[in-house]
Amino acid sequence: MQTNKLNINSIVDDAKFTPFHWSVLLWCLMIIIFDGYDLVIYGVALPLLMQEWGLTAVQAGLLASTALFGMMFGAMSFGTLSDKLGRKKTIMICVAIFSGFTFLGAFASTPIEFGILRFLAGLGIGGVMPNVVALMTEYAPKKIRSTLVAVMFSGYAIGGMTSALLGAWLVADYGWKIMFYIAAIPMICLPLIWKFLPESLMFLTQKGERDKVAEIVQKISPQQTITTATEFSLNEARNEDEAPLKALFQQGRTFSTMMFWVAFFMCLLMVYALGSWLPKLMIQAGYSLGASMIFLFALNIGGMVGAIGGGVLADRFHLKPVLTIMFSVGAVALILLGFKSHQILLYSLIAIAGAATIGSQILLYTFVAQFYPAAVRSTGMGWASGIGRIGAIVGPVLTGALLTLQLPHQMNFLVIAIPGFIAALAIFLVNLKTSVEKQTIESIDYSKRTVRELS
Repeated sequence: MQTNKLNINSIVDDAKFTPFHWSVLLWCLMIIIFDGYDLVIYGVALPLLMQEWGLTAVQAGLLASTALFGMMFGAMSFGTLSDKLGRKKTIMICVAIFSGFTFLGAFASTPIEFGILRFLAGLGIGGVMPNVVALMTEYAPKKIRSTLVAVMFSGYAIGGMTSALLGAWLVADYGWKIMFYIAAIPMICLPLIWKFLPESLMFLTQKGERDKVAEIVQKISPQQTITTATEFSLNEARNEDEAPLKALFQQGRTFSTMMFWVAFFMCLLMVYALGSWLPKLMIQAGYSLGASMIFLFALNIGGMVGAIGGGVLADRFHLKPVLTIMFSVGAVALILLGFKSHQILLYSLIAIAGAATIGSQILLYTFVAQFYPAAVRSTGMGWASGIGRIGAIVGPVLTGALLTLQLPHQMNFLVIAIPGFIAALAIFLVNLKTSVEKQTIESIDYSKRTVRELS
């Protein structure tokens, strides 16, 4: 019987967008929405918690940082675990953790109990992100890959806005605990996630799960003829499977890995610095409190538009030049925010700043996912995200310290813009020759040359 060999990477790259792709996108989007909901939920409950427990601003800030610390450790540990256990199982574990411990937060009676539960919930919140991005990346057709990941990740902002809207609607009548009760919904949906969310096709192929691979391939590419003699293969070598963390620094990836870490750190520093302090910065610049809150909304809208628009551009060109330009333009926009401007220009600058920070954060995940081989993809994203979480913790603290210096507001925005230039330089220095995409192309070219020589 003649063997029919099918290359999984080629099938996924060349596939048309099918109902199966819609299913993967919608389930990943739903998970990210609840992930964003659970992260923002603390800000909604904060005023009532401070009143109920008599917290000072410093204590409330420390309580907020517990979830960020959890996210840092969760991104690192669950990203690495996924490359051994599989994307689907790890996502299920993370959803159970962030949903369950957020729900239990409603029953906390002291700030210490609440802080411990937020840290544990943060483990799941941080751990689910790199794995969902990795799964979406591995199933998305190549020509729209960046766009699909960006659309999926926009669920993070949707979850945050949902949390804020529900908080405004429910908290006044039912108290802050109702928000944490709602957080149990993803845990209830776990059986549905298990049924409809597929495992990574790359992971199944590596583990030799032939029947499951054949079933999914038929859904992705119905025109493929699959028989009992069909064999499935991957482009990517698996010599680093046994030590995914070590593999981040092998095959010439060390410098690029460090540059990704620098970019994530600087990007999340800006995201959380602006998210925490933009209203205060704009008030110091002479704007009213009401206008300053609208500026924060414009920042998030800019982030969503930047992520999706950047994804479309990246599919046409490449993520490296798109991200480099976005970070650079965003840094310039932040500097210009320090000067009085016409209202239309002012909102435009804030939206650009949102696109360059919140939007670029989403595209950074996509870039990392496409840079590393499938065997170490979640590890690469997990560690980059974990390092970025250090920036998320440092950003609000540094900005708060900056405000105590009472510098001219132009200097405040200049200091916040500096990380944008550093992130742009870091992405510019990433070596694409060590990416899995480049190595795959070179491998295919070498194989073609070999065939010609033998013939």
